[in-house]
Amino acid sequence: MRMRKKKNLDTRMAACAPWLVTGPEALRGAWRERFGAGEGVSLELEIGCGKGGFITEMAKQNPDRCFVAVERVESALLMALEKAKEAGLHNVLFLSTDAALLGEIFAPGEIDRIYLNFSDPWPPKRQHKRRLTHPLFLAVYQSILKEAGEICFKTDNKGLFEDSVCYFSQFGYGLFDVTFDLHRTDTPNIMTEYERNFSEQGFPIYRLVARRMLPGTRRTDVRGNEGFPAKKSGDEE
Repeated sequence: MRMRKKKNLDTRMAACAPWLVTGPEALRGAWRERFGAGEGVSLELEIGCGKGGFITEMAKQNPDRCFVAVERVESALLMALEKAKEAGLHNVLFLSTDAALLGEIFAPGEIDRIYLNFSDPWPPKRQHKRRLTHPLFLAVYQSILKEAGEICFKTDNKGLFEDSVCYFSQFGYGLFDVTFDLHRTDTPNIMTEYERNFSEQGFPIYRLVARRMLPGTRRTDVRGNEGFPAKKSGDEE
């Protein structure tokens, strides 16, 4: 469902200016400096933060780490900004951009971890290239993730999850902490607004961590991968 435009959006957005980055390309390679953080501080990115429930809670629980969140829908972005403002957070920033442009915003190896939470599954096969786990986007993430950097991926869509396991594996990522029903495990988890609503209806949540492997490192096999369809030769999206 399309989100309605918020009342007084421009005024409310202006009130959140300290948390909203405009012209983010100017910070390429200097994001930690923007936060006033040292070189060794973890810099983490959520792509498609929605209303900001996940990223603001992450920032609250981890004040020693820096977070950047991307959201293109203005009304959702405003809600995320207002959450950060209300909490008085100083370790999270927001921007509105296309994921395909992240290589122009972050320097090679600048990001420690990427979060993809409940991204649009784009089910028609002709639209699979728009998926945020598709190899076209993985190539972008590869350019900004540090060596051994991670992508944490959650979804309620089994088809997207199965395909994404193939995408990550084919792109050379090691797969860790793979689960087909997250809320039945003891894995630490911060829920998004969407996730809370969906899980209350009894639907399983799929999750994995994809790690950019160092050259020559053996990739860990997917655990519990029964039921994943084998990728047929030439079955490219």
